[in-house]
Amino acid sequence: MPFTLPLPQQLTKARWKVKIFDKENRETPHVTIIRGTEKWRVNLRTGEVMDATPPARAVNPLVLKAVHDSWELLKEQWDRIHPSNPVEGVEDADT
Repeated sequence: MPFTLPLPQQLTKARWKVKIFDKENRETPHVTIIRGTEKWRVNLRTGEVMDATPPARAVNPLVLKAVHDSWELLKEQWDRIHPSNPVEGVEDADT
């Protein structure tokens, strides 16, 4: 079952979402930031945005703060959903 990070109402009204999907077990552990059709994947091992487009600077700073403030919870949720590919794993599952 996927996990959705609760965000402040002003961000949800602006269509921002932060999710961990349940069908990504072979990918590098990450959280997905979504707004409309745009998506940014943030690596839960390094904190880096994994995709070149759309540009990371387009993410609302308050969304990034919510992700940063919930970093441990997000890692726990990834590990709960994907126990065979934990955040603290030895190597990435897609390499």
